[in-house]
Amino acid sequence: MAEIRRATAADADADAIGQQRLRMFEDADVKFAVPMETMVANFVEWLRPKLEDGSYVGWLAEQDGRLVAGAGLWVMEWPPHFMHAEPHRAYLLNFYVAPEMRRQGLARKLLALAVEEAKARGIKVVTLHASKFGKPVYEQYGFKMSNEMMLRDQS
Repeated sequence: MAEIRRATAADADADAIGQQRLRMFEDADVKFAVPMETMVANFVEWLRPKLEDGSYVGWLAEQDGRLVAGAGLWVMEWPPHFMHAEPHRAYLLNFYVAPEMRRQGLARKLLALAVEEAKARGIKVVTLHASKFGKPVYEQYGFKMSNEMMLRDQS
């Protein structure tokens, strides 16, 4: 069974989380609008200070010395809202389980850790974007679809 541990800034420096993020997108057949290497490099630079200041909390699962799963929770400043009065929200990201490790409850364990962390911080709203692999896990946990829209600069 995989052992789960908290991610550290060294995991950003070692690029473990960045490479896992890349595999997550590749596995979901995402069409990259920027070079993959650029996305990973920029992500690692974004991630490092957030791991250090605690606004990003990550968990990594390792088995036999290799990374097999991981998850992250990013605490975002958010204006008080009709759904909550707190000035923060949590966003779940970088949830990935290697194909050979799926259907063993690892994603559910990582999700529970992330939601418990949000609750411990007094955060009332947790959001995410689900892949086809993760959607059933999130729905079983109680997550509901929302009405978010997006505008992307295509230039």
